[in-house]
Amino acid sequence: MANVKPRPTGPASEIKKEKFTDFPLIRINFIMMTVAALMIIVGFLLMLGSPSTAESFNHDIYSTRRIVIGPLIAFLGFLFMAFAIIYRKRK
Repeated sequence: MANVKPRPTGPASEIKKEKFTDFPLIRINFIMMTVAALMIIVGFLLMLGSPSTAESFNHDIYSTRRIVIGPLIAFLGFLFMAFAIIYRKRK
C-alpha cells in the first residue's frame, strides 16, 4: 500500500476522454465536404476558356456553359459545403 499514489483533485482530475460521437465532424461530414469541393472545382473548370484578344473576338465568352452552368455548379457546391459542415447525424 505504500506505492499507491493519491488521486489528484481539482480541474485536471475532471478531464474525461472524448467519445467518438462527441466530435463535431464525423466521417459522413468529410465525405460530403469532399463532394462539395469537387463540385466547386468542376464549376470553376466549366468557367474556363480562351479570352477575346484585340485581333479577334471570341463568342464563346457568352456561352451558357461559362456564364450559367459553371457558376451555378460552383454556387451549389458552396451551399453543399455549408450544409456538409453543419450536418449532424440523427440518433
